[in-house]
Amino acid sequence: MKPHTSKKIEEMGGQEKAILCAEVAAAHKAENPLIWKVDELVDYTDYFVICSGRSTRHVQALAEHIEAALAQRRAKPMGVEGLLDGHWVLLDLNDVVVHIFYHPMRAFYDLEGLWWEARQIEFSETGSADQ
Repeated sequence: MKPHTSKKIEEMGGQEKAILCAEVAAAHKAENPLIWKVDELVDYTDYFVICSGRSTRHVQALAEHIEAALAQRRAKPMGVEGLLDGHWVLLDLNDVVVHIFYHPMRAFYDLEGLWWEARQIEFSETGSADQ
């Protein structure tokens, strides 16, 4: 059994949700997916998931795959920004914020440099989450 298959989103903690999102992104060939625990640095979320797509369409597809994985658990983001343009898509899951960048935009905004103090959370990039 896959680790997140039967668990509903409301039963999942923030770290589990972040791992689910990162694993789904990795399974769909996101570039350099990362999870950062930011709860000690900001008061609006606990985790950031950051990844890149190779094109604006790839960015949109990554967001759609993550939303589909959430929908399987009867959940949807509180908000989605940037999906039409596909340069920087933000999915707000309350305790997890997913940032999906078109590769050049990720380099320009450099969230890694901005949040360098955050602790990185390890996850399996082999795509063990539902696809």
